[in-house]
Amino acid sequence: MIEKERARGIYKTTLVGSAVNIVLVILKFIAGVVGHSSAMIADAAHSLSDLITDAVIIIFVKISNKPKDKKHDYGYGKFETFSTLLVGFVLLIVGLGIAWSGISSILHVFNGGTLEKPGMIALWGAIITIVSKEILYHYTIIQARKLKSDALTANAWHHRSDGLTSIATAIGVGGAIFLGTKWTILDPLAAMFVSVFIIIMALKLMKPALEELMERSLPEETENEIIAIAKQFEDVHDLHHLCTRKIGTNYAIEFHVRMDGNMSLSDAHSKITEIERRLKERYGENTHVIIHPEPEK
Repeated sequence: MIEKERARGIYKTTLVGSAVNIVLVILKFIAGVVGHSSAMIADAAHSLSDLITDAVIIIFVKISNKPKDKKHDYGYGKFETFSTLLVGFVLLIVGLGIAWSGISSILHVFNGGTLEKPGMIALWGAIITIVSKEILYHYTIIQARKLKSDALTANAWHHRSDGLTSIATAIGVGGAIFLGTKWTILDPLAAMFVSVFIIIMALKLMKPALEELMERSLPEETENEIIAIAKQFEDVHDLHHLCTRKIGTNYAIEFHVRMDGNMSLSDAHSKITEIERRLKERYGENTHVIIHPEPEK
């Protein structure tokens, strides 16, 4: 896929999510204030974090698609990886914040306090959010797979986490409305339950991004495939010193091979060029390939 088309696809998907989030933030703040629901106001703050991450992705994906220059021989692909890490970090903070808020509310009830009974508008706000966010999750994850964007994948899961939080809000608000004031504690309990999944999700997003920034090698099966491709060529033997890593959505591949020492430089160059072409056919035109030929012992 052409990089400019990929970038446009990421922008479009992110902007759709941003538009939905703006509407939901306004809706949930109104529902929280009018419906006297602190849970809904907290849910609105969670949606606001989605808007922040949308802005981060738009900025960093634009940077990551800049062409190579004299100061950045490998391009700017790491910026997209960094944005994925940043989204995961925001998710982690949101999850911890929801957990802390739930603990504070529960302690307040145990100390003899009460939580105000919310209005029906808060429950409807939660239901609308759940439906909207699930639709938005499926739309974003489909585009993420199509465009092969880790940043969009992170954002898709952020949409779903917002929906999960709204489920907790709906349970709490619904319990408070239909079961009585003493059951308002269901809201912070459900929010704490969901916060655990949000934190786990955040850590799962952050782990591969951190590994990529630390230059972790490509998976073993991918490296074995690279070796197999190179070994398909005659006069190419003893592939060694294989080094691989990921740069944004692209791969970097470097290795040494042994060839007939009596082969002309022109023939050796042609053979190496053909291996490079085959690897780029398999892993993408922007794959960074360096092959160092050595004479056979």
